[in-house]
Amino acid sequence: MQCDQRIMNRMRRAEGQMRGIQKMMLEEKECYDIMIQLSAVRSGIDNIMGIMAAENIKDCYENPVEDEQAQAERLAQAVQMIQKL
Repeated sequence: MQCDQRIMNRMRRAEGQMRGIQKMMLEEKECYDIMIQLSAVRSGIDNIMGIMAAENIKDCYENPVEDEQAQAERLAQAVQMIQKL
């Protein structure tokens, strides 16, 4: 999969949030506040996964491989990715 700038930006945001959560834990912030931040990270990661799965399916249809069996396997794998979300 080609590196998409939107995805990289979201990944960097999640990384920054995780560093912030680590700092909050070291500073012994309230559990509730930490949980809210963890929920935000989880939501961001879920969003990234959805974007990547959608891009994968789009690529399967826009750039099919000539071998029908290989194309079917590619689509099946893309569907499995979505089912795991």
